[in-house]
Amino acid sequence: MERSERPLFRLTLRTGSAGIGLCLSLLSCGKPAAPVAPPPKPPAPTAAATPTAPPARPGNPYEGVLSPLTYPGEQHLANVRQLTFGGENAEAYFSADGKKLILQSKRPPYSCDQIFILEDLDRPEPVARLVSTGKGRTTCSYLFPDGRILYSSTHLGSESCPPEADMSQGYVWALYSDYEIFTAQADGSGLKRLTNSPGYDAEATISVDGKKIVFTSVRDGDLDLYSMDADGRNVKRLTTSAGYDGGAFFSDDGNWIVYRASRPVTEAAIVDFKSLLAKALIRPSRLEIRVMRSDGTEDRQVTNNGVASFAPYFFRGGHDTIIFCSNLADPKGRNFDLWSVRSDGTDLERLTYNPTFDGFPMFSPDGRKLVFCSNRHNAKPGETNVFLADWIP
Repeated sequence: MERSERPLFRLTLRTGSAGIGLCLSLLSCGKPAAPVAPPPKPPAPTAAATPTAPPARPGNPYEGVLSPLTYPGEQHLANVRQLTFGGENAEAYFSADGKKLILQSKRPPYSCDQIFILEDLDRPEPVARLVSTGKGRTTCSYLFPDGRILYSSTHLGSESCPPEADMSQGYVWALYSDYEIFTAQADGSGLKRLTNSPGYDAEATISVDGKKIVFTSVRDGDLDLYSMDADGRNVKRLTTSAGYDGGAFFSDDGNWIVYRASRPVTEAAIVDFKSLLAKALIRPSRLEIRVMRSDGTEDRQVTNNGVASFAPYFFRGGHDTIIFCSNLADPKGRNFDLWSVRSDGTDLERLTYNPTFDGFPMFSPDGRKLVFCSNRHNAKPGETNVFLADWIP
């Protein structure tokens, strides 16, 4: 949904989706994305916003200094609020009633990610409640309409955190073979295993009606998208092209899926992909956004930017517009921002201008709020927190 040389971004992203889960080159449908206008230069943090915290890494004065909550150019965001304070928090997704968030978080006393629910979102600091087992590594959590939870975990393989990816292969993600997909009651009890196949099963999300799950698996020898019923039955393979397909979400009506993909096209790239996959690794430096119908038909590429674009989510009420995360404005660096684009690849717009990391966006069920995760306004370098904003169309 872990995610050298030098990592693409400070946040410890997971292969799961949510995560970036976190090449390409099938032709885009429709017009290519419009050129990106130079972004306005963000202001330096004010003196009043500088706490006594460890100094940021050289070259990034915005880390660990309580940088601004908002930046010039973020005209679609209002009343931005920070919901978590410290640790590594990612992939926060709304409940059906918009009153809760489920997320993965690495925080004491846990050595790797566990799943938490944030309740009482109107409070200055919402309560975080553990709902996973506290064992192994977890990722890619989501909520059913009835409040049940969905997430992936390695705890059946070992109660300890699995080892980090072998970076001697360059910047790679580990595909932990012990990841399986589970459901549980809202309090974490009644854990039920949905998948039982060799290798990686993760990056699962649920349709709005709660009837279907889309997820990523290596069960057929590649990293493809699959759908299944909410009880784990009727598994169907949706993608078949060589490469990585993941981080998928349904449209509100359940008829479309948006996802990220890294698809090698040259012989050398395919050999490299297969060689890494045999070692349960992938190299995610180039990811494009794609859409398809929920049965796998009409699959087409949306972006064609040659950078790392991930965490896509449809705007509420349709499948014509997508919000996603990308380092498009900083192709060789780690400044990831939120962007929007139409499903035909047109009307590309930059939404955030924080000079560190913004990602994992999701609209509230009524479309009036946007939740995202960011390195902005962190008290220590490397902290990633959850933020909630009013969405201004």
